Amino acid sequence: MAESFGVDARRYDQARPGYPDELVARIVAGSPGPDVLDVGCGTGIASRQFQAAGCAVLGVEPDARMADFARTRGLRVEVATFEDWQPAGRTFDAVIAAQSWHWVDPATGAVKAARVLRPGGRLAIFGHVYEPPAEVAEPLAAAYRRAAPDSPFNAGSARRALDLYQEAYAKWADQIRETGEFDDPEQWRFDWERSYTRDQWLELLPSTGGLTRLRPDQLAGILDAVGDAIDALGGRFTMNYTTLAATAVRAGSR
Repeated sequence: MAESFGVDARRYDQARPGYPDELVARIVAGSPGPDVLDVGCGTGIASRQFQAAGCAVLGVEPDARMADFARTRGLRVEVATFEDWQPAGRTFDAVIAAQSWHWVDPATGAVKAARVLRPGGRLAIFGHVYEPPAEVAEPLAAAYRRAAPDSPFNAGSARRALDLYQEAYAKWADQIRETGEFDDPEQWRFDWERSYTRDQWLELLPSTGGLTRLRPDQLAGILDAVGDAIDALGGRFTMNYTTLAATAVRAGSR
């Protein structure tokens, strides 16, 4: 699944939201310099925000299709998983992972990040949690069950997505702490909203993890059901987003 997002890199890049400016500014301000390594950079959504903030960004991305697209947008990218990527003596002021750390081996990810960070450099793992209104979420879930009844995504927890993701970020913070290479990790939270039209949401939805590997006919049925639900709301709705981060500073003299 990690390599399924590159099937339509253009759609992914255009439809996926960026990250709160406050988050980017806080990472930049809390790093000793401008050199940033973006782990699992995808099409470069986060990378371009850090470039706009004055950083020099190198992306590492396992999917060559996503990497190629990112290069067309002015990003330097090396194709590899983070675990296999060779730093060749290079070090950075910040290592970021935007919506990608769950694809990194937790036993080695934080240790490798520490190895390529300069003393005082910052590791920042962050990503979005979104919760559509029930009038959109419930038709989506029902249509997905009809289209792909055997999918493991149908066995989701009844708990709120935000609760599950907060647990994941707390676990990542613990893994960072356990390396002994960082100062005590912090967890950040940013709440925000975005309004979507029917067309905007139907453009984004196929780029999400549960839908990237469906057949065209399966996807079409889901999009029709969700589109009808949004039409019933007047053609648009407001999405509640939370952006979570687990972050820590590399120990050592600054």
